[in-house]
Amino acid sequence: MAGILDGKAVAATIRAEVAEGVAELRERGIPVRLDVVLVGDDPASATYVRMKQRDCAEVGIESKAHRLLASTPQGELATLVEGLNAEAAVSGFFIQLPLPGGLDPLALISAIDPAKDVDGLSPLSAGRLAVGLPSLLPCTPHGVVQLLRRSGVEIEGREAVVIGRSNLVGKPLVQLLLRENATVTVCHSRTKDLPGVASRAELLIVAAGRREFVGAEYVREGAVVVDVGIHAREGGGLVGDVRFDEVEPRASYISPVPGGVGPMTRAMLLYNTLQAARAVGEVG
Repeated sequence: MAGILDGKAVAATIRAEVAEGVAELRERGIPVRLDVVLVGDDPASATYVRMKQRDCAEVGIESKAHRLLASTPQGELATLVEGLNAEAAVSGFFIQLPLPGGLDPLALISAIDPAKDVDGLSPLSAGRLAVGLPSLLPCTPHGVVQLLRRSGVEIEGREAVVIGRSNLVGKPLVQLLLRENATVTVCHSRTKDLPGVASRAELLIVAAGRREFVGAEYVREGAVVVDVGIHAREGGGLVGDVRFDEVEPRASYISPVPGGVGPMTRAMLLYNTLQAARAVGEVG
């Protein structure tokens, strides 16, 4: 039976560390605040924002949501981003996606100061990551690496396969695994013999965005499997990109859905906010 990569437990440890760091900064008079820009009335986005604000309250981070109508023009949003970049009390901020139709998210994200880009998704942040410069790291990929590290999984020197090449997860995860000295292969929808390539992996990280896509034929005996996907199950509940019951007997470790990567993503947003605030304190 595979060991479980318990994202809930690891995320709880990270939140405790963040809470301690936030308290230390506040004792020095350094504010720690996370802002979010929420445009429109998408129910899922509103739920995510409420969850993130609860997370902030738990660790002592001040939070503020800028709620705007779906009809808000691009120029007004750009002005808001400029204002948040300049506001000293704001440690970091992000734009909740997706945005309503007619708005250009890339232009807005590109305008975020990399020092405040707590999602780590702007082209400047991505470029700094690619060339090895200090930056705030994308929350989900960084969460995957922290989950592996803190669970005692060796990364250095191992053959890693990442299924998925999105800007959100796959591409930055490849960069982070290379930093950890893994040997990395990235797969996608055009990869020939995808099960054959995946089954070489000692570390298999699945971010395909396809519900229960990966089965036992993708997994070598004893591999570590990280499932980044999350989907609604017919009849209720959640599943990932991996067919858990089929893959688990072959794996040495596996992350569950829910309770694996999801809590880590949320924890790393808090971690990034603290790091952004610390950087301001060091400059000050």
